Amino acid sequence: MSKHNHPFHLVDYSPWPLTGSIGALTFVSGMVLFLHKNNSTMILMGTIIILLTMFQWWRDIVREGTFQGKHTMKVVQGLKLGMILFIISEVLFFTSFFWAFFHSSLSPTVEIGGVWPPKGIISFDPKQIPLLNTMILLCSGISITWAHHSMMSMEYKNTITALVITVTLGIYFSVLQGYEYFEAMFNISDSIYGSCFFMATGFHGLHVLIGTIFIAICLIRQTLYHFSSDHHFGFEASAWYWHFVDVVWLFLYITIYWWGS
Repeated sequence: MSKHNHPFHLVDYSPWPLTGSIGALTFVSGMVLFLHKNNSTMILMGTIIILLTMFQWWRDIVREGTFQGKHTMKVVQGLKLGMILFIISEVLFFTSFFWAFFHSSLSPTVEIGGVWPPKGIISFDPKQIPLLNTMILLCSGISITWAHHSMMSMEYKNTITALVITVTLGIYFSVLQGYEYFEAMFNISDSIYGSCFFMATGFHGLHVLIGTIFIAICLIRQTLYHFSSDHHFGFEASAWYWHFVDVVWLFLYITIYWWGS
């Protein structure tokens, strides 16, 4: 950075956007091939390319921010703004699912029996697995907040402990969500209820998996002493994302599981 008279990071040439695009194209093409011909070869290739790209791209970013000092305060401000805008876009993404749910549930059409849930649909009991999952995510929100405060207080052992708890709770949530899907008495093709339920909860489950991976990477980086009390935006971004996932689940539980059932 001493060679520049500005605090911004001018990124070096990188092959990873290209390989990531190739991986995404291969993965989506593989999904089409899998759905039509039950051939999973291309989807596996796409997954491998994406995972390798993720590993090497994140490795380069860690080097730039942690060891090369290219993530100055001005750069971190830009990263924070980017993460905020990304979370806003995710809020609008889930708003579309809630809009579809309320549009159909507040005025049920005659095609679904004029009632909500539609006739023939046996919905989940909100006081069983959904309530347990709600408690799990709330506890994980507490644990990641503990990790954040511990990091700012330079209590790094407590930070690692809290991150381990958060990752464990995230995995536990995903396992219970999968079990709930396995036990479901309806599927995504069962009227608008099945479509709204599995699209909303399914995409939320995907976000939980992404958030769990995000926090797990931060846990590994913390064990390698990549973070300090005043330079830890990578972890802070994962905490923001996880709190967003928690809030979305609360809305899902209140509307789809409790009110909608």
